[in-house]
Amino acid sequence: MKRQSVTAAVGCLILLCGFPLSAGAYRDYFTDAQKKELGKIQTVLIEALALTDKGAGNVGGILDVVMKRMGELGYATASDPRTPHDVVVRVKCEQRKTWEGTASAGGDNDLPDAPSRLWKGPACQITYALGGMKVKWQKEVRTEFEDAVEATQSAQAPDPGLYAMNALHDALEKYEFPLLLTAEWGQPDRLLKLLDAPQTSQIRKLKIISLLGEMVADEALPHLTEALKDKDLAKQAAVALGNMGKEGIPVLIDILKQSKQPELQAAAAKGLGDLGNIHSDSRVVPPLLEMLDAPGIDIAVQTEIAWALGRVPDRRSVEPLFALDRKLQKIRKDPPDPQIKKLKEAVFWSIKQVYTEDQYS
Repeated sequence: MKRQSVTAAVGCLILLCGFPLSAGAYRDYFTDAQKKELGKIQTVLIEALALTDKGAGNVGGILDVVMKRMGELGYATASDPRTPHDVVVRVKCEQRKTWEGTASAGGDNDLPDAPSRLWKGPACQITYALGGMKVKWQKEVRTEFEDAVEATQSAQAPDPGLYAMNALHDALEKYEFPLLLTAEWGQPDRLLKLLDAPQTSQIRKLKIISLLGEMVADEALPHLTEALKDKDLAKQAAVALGNMGKEGIPVLIDILKQSKQPELQAAAAKGLGDLGNIHSDSRVVPPLLEMLDAPGIDIAVQTEIAWALGRVPDRRSVEPLFALDRKLQKIRKDPPDPQIKKLKEAVFWSIKQVYTEDQYS
């Protein structure tokens, strides 16, 4: 295929299919003074509110579980506002969630645990305040049922309000709001301590690794490198390394070239693309090209490598990508192989990026 026709095809492909976006980085909206305050948080004041159809309910159970969960990260907790404290965490639980207006779209507002504009059933909203400032950080925990009255009748329980609060208590036991708050406050040491604790479950470790990557916590690098040895944590650790600084590049190159696990290789390729893009570091290009069409390479790994090369435009990638494109054009299957289709899309998009760069460099 001629380069001009490839460019035109890629233009249509971008309009129809879009292209991969980089992973979201750790938020950086606090002033330096506020960051210092957040980083020094030791004592957390917990304020809880339980509202049922009958009015204010007993908050004891909600309060206890929130204090216990925050204690898992090593924070001291208090419920008496007269106790000296560094931050206030507020948990408002309702049998029927009060509508508080339309939330903004995009960013954290589109995450699964963001406040839902449609949910009217039992929910707890978690917020925090630093000094006199209420921070625009809000998470919502919901029950599996939307109507507490119907759920209570089905369970043959006596009181819908109590039933809803008990269900929300159980949801707070499982939801990882302490990890999210710790990441929000920029305290990786607490997360690393929990990551290394033998009693921490694999699922929780995966969440911690993900958060450390988002935080771009340099302290986490040796811990993430160690996590690569655990097959259950390796993929998430590789993705997290892709959010780290340039120090993660040699580790990811080694994973891409030496690992026998395609999922781990694909994660490493994506990470190299992220790091090369963020830091404009062309060191990632030669190893990506070396593995682009290596014998026995898994097609999913090839696809991630192709996307990565497009994210780090370099004239050295032009001919290898065109060569792979010519090879792919000879493959004719009916119906089309979905994996081949994804690889073609990645190659088309990356050719557009590197060919344009080559023309203007």
